[in-house]
Amino acid sequence: MTQATQAVARPNVRVVLSGLMIAMMLAMLDNMIVSTALPRIVGEFGGLDHFTWVVTAYVLGTTVSTPIWGKLGDLYGRKSVFLTSVVIFLVGSALCGMAGSDVFGGPADGMVELIAFRAVQGLGAGGLMVGVMAIIGDLVPPRERGRYQGMIAGIMAIAMVAGPLVGGFITDHLSWRWAFYVNLPLGGVALLVLATTMHLPKYRTEHRIDWLGAGLLSAGITAIVLITTWGGNEYQWTSPQILGLAALAVLALVVFGLVERRAAEPILPLGLFANRNFALISVIGFLLGFAMFGAMNFLPLYQQTVQGASATNSGLLLLPLMFGMLVVSLLVGRAITRTGRYRSYPIIGGAVMVAGMALLTRLDVHTGKLESSLYMVVLGVGMGFLMQTSMLIAQNSVEQKDLGAASGAATFFRSIGGSFGISLFGAIFANRLADSPAGGAFTGGGGEAGVGMDLAQLKQLPAQARELVLGGLADAISHVFWWAVLCTVAVPVLAWFIKEIPLRTANEPPAPQPTDDDQAETAPAKAPAA
Repeated sequence: MTQATQAVARPNVRVVLSGLMIAMMLAMLDNMIVSTALPRIVGEFGGLDHFTWVVTAYVLGTTVSTPIWGKLGDLYGRKSVFLTSVVIFLVGSALCGMAGSDVFGGPADGMVELIAFRAVQGLGAGGLMVGVMAIIGDLVPPRERGRYQGMIAGIMAIAMVAGPLVGGFITDHLSWRWAFYVNLPLGGVALLVLATTMHLPKYRTEHRIDWLGAGLLSAGITAIVLITTWGGNEYQWTSPQILGLAALAVLALVVFGLVERRAAEPILPLGLFANRNFALISVIGFLLGFAMFGAMNFLPLYQQTVQGASATNSGLLLLPLMFGMLVVSLLVGRAITRTGRYRSYPIIGGAVMVAGMALLTRLDVHTGKLESSLYMVVLGVGMGFLMQTSMLIAQNSVEQKDLGAASGAATFFRSIGGSFGISLFGAIFANRLADSPAGGAFTGGGGEAGVGMDLAQLKQLPAQARELVLGGLADAISHVFWWAVLCTVAVPVLAWFIKEIPLRTANEPPAPQPTDDDQAETAPAKAPAA
C-alpha cells in the first residue's frame, strides 16, 4: 500500500472503527445485561428450571456460528456478511424483547419463545465478534494492527463492567424487555455507519460452501456446549445423556476432520494448525477463555455475598480489573505498532495472569475491598497483555485469504474454553461448598448445590452462623481460583515457544502454496483488487 493510499484510507479507518466498536460493544454487553434481568424474567414467565437456557442458547448460537461466519466472510466478502450478522442480531434482539407479549399470544410460552429468540440473537452475535477482528485485519496491516485491536480490547473491558451496571439500571427503572430493545438504536447507528463508510479490499476466491463440514462442526460444538452446560448440573457426568453427547461430539469432530481434508473450501482449514504459531496461540486462547471466563464469574458472587455489595455496586467493584486491562491493552497495542515486536507480551501476560489468579486464592471473609481491588488490577494487567496480542499473532500466521477463518478459529477456541471453564469451575465450586460446614445452607440438605441457596437470608442469620456460611463461600471461591492457577500456568510456557515472525507492513497475501510457513508471511503476492 503506497503512502498516498494510506493517507486516504486512514480517516476512513477511524470512522469505520467507531461502527465496529459499537458492534463489538453490543455483542459483549448483551449477555452481561441480560444476566441482571433474569430474575425479573423468571418472575414474569416462571420456568425456573429452564432459565439457564436463556444464557446457554445465546452461547450455543454464538459458538456454533463463529467459525462459519469467519469462512463466509472469506468467501463472499466481509462487508456484506458482517452487515447480515448485524441485522440478524438486531432482529433477534427485537424478538427477544417481544417474547411472551400479546404479539406472540401472551406469557404462557414466554420462556420457550425467549430461549428460541436468544439462539437467533446468538447466531448474529457470532458474526459480530469474528467480523470485527477480521475487518480490522482487512483495513490495517499487521504492523499497525495492534493499536486498533488494543482499542477493541478496551471496549471489551468496558463492556464487562458496564454490562451489569446498565442491566441493573434498565431492570430497576424500565423493563427487562429494554435489556434487548436497547440494542436496536445502537445497532442501527452501527449499521448506518458501516454500510456507508466501510470499503474493504476484495480477493477472488472460489465460492463453494462446505455445508457438510459446517453441519458436522455445528453438531460437535453443540454436543460439547451441552456437555459443559448439563454435566454435573442437569445430569451426572457418568449419566447416559452426558456419555451419549460425548460420543456424538467425538464422532462428529472425527468425521469433520476427515471431511475437511478433502473439502475444496473447508470451513476450518486444518492446514492452519500446521503453522506452529497458530497452533500454539489456539491452545493459549482456549486456556485464556477457560481461566478468565470461568473464574471471573465468581468475583461478583464473592463481592455480593462475602463482601456484602449490591448487584450494581459489584459491577463498580470490577472497575480495577477493567482499568488494568484497558490501560495495558492500549499501551501494548501502541508498542507493537511502534516496534513491530510482540513475542514477549503473551509470555509476560501469562506470567502476570498466573500471579493475579494466585493472589485471588487469598480471598476470604476478612479480605477488604481495597485488597481485592489490587488483586484484580494484577489480573486485569495480565489479561491486557494477552487479549488482542493473541488475535494479532493468529492473524499474522495465515494468508490474507484465510484471515476470516483464522479470526473465527481464535474466537472459537476462546469461547469453547470459556464454556468449559464456566461449567467445570461451577462443578468444582458446588462440590467444595457442599463438603464445607456451610454446605447444608446451600443444598437444602439434599446434596444438590444451589437448591436451597437464598442469599437474601444471609443478613438475617445470627452472627456466628453467618460467619460460618460466608467462610464456606469464600473457601469455595478461593478453591476455584487455585484451579484457575493450574490452567493459566501453561500459558506463559506455551507462549515461550512462539516464534517472532515479522509483522507484515501491508495487507498483501503471501505467495500461494508456500514451502515454508515463516517465509510465507513475508512473500510478495498480487495486490488486492480495489
